[in-house]
Amino acid sequence: MPPVSMPLSEDARTIFSRLGYSISGDGSDFVAERKWRTVRVTALSDGEDLNGRRALADGGEPSDTYRFRCFVAPKSETGDVQNRLASVDPAYEWAVIGVGDDGEYDVHLPDAS
Repeated sequence: MPPVSMPLSEDARTIFSRLGYSISGDGSDFVAERKWRTVRVTALSDGEDLNGRRALADGGEPSDTYRFRCFVAPKSETGDVQNRLASVDPAYEWAVIGVGDDGEYDVHLPDAS
């Protein structure tokens, strides 16, 4: 039987919990905190219109509210998310986590070029 995949928001919560972060908030947007670091996490659903997502630009928050952002997307869409983030050049540091159907994930950071 094929593995049952969880919603990306649940995958994101599991990943950050296993990394030792405390989680607050509900839904596809939540905050993960550990020591001095606070990360706003946004889980992007499969096939979501990334160009129309204000979350990629500023998440509806002032740019100084969250210094670190993480976007969780299906592995097949991580390149699109990275390209969109690079094109809007947000005022925060960001990473993209690509989650596979098996729950395995990869972390992608912006190019240093």
